[in-house]
Amino acid sequence: QVQLVESGGGLVQPGGSLRLSCAASGSGFSVNTMGWYRQAPGQQRELVATITVGNSTNYADSVKGRFTISRDNAKNTVYLQMNSLKPEDTAVYYCKRVSHLGLVYWGQGTQVTVSS
Repeated sequence: QVQLVESGGGLVQPGGSLRLSCAASGSGFSVNTMGWYRQAPGQQRELVATITVGNSTNYADSVKGRFTISRDNAKNTVYLQMNSLKPEDTAVYYCKRVSHLGLVYWGQGTQVTVSS
């Protein structure tokens, strides 16, 4: 059974940094595309960053140059390093896993709040 568990969220001041982690259970992690999405109150869930099997990455324009997605296949974990955080980055951040069969799995989310 596939499970995704996010961690690392919290309260940070503008300009600060956080590192999110998403630990995946189940087999096949190394051949799955992984991604981070976020959802602010009253808004739709939006893509933040994705990373493919071959470590190709894609970022939303709003986070380019500030956020970095990476993966450690030995640990079945994907990370999101977030620097120069802004109040508009405040949201619940979700981890997404897409299997080689196209099955989609979501984590439970972790809250990130950027405020002084």
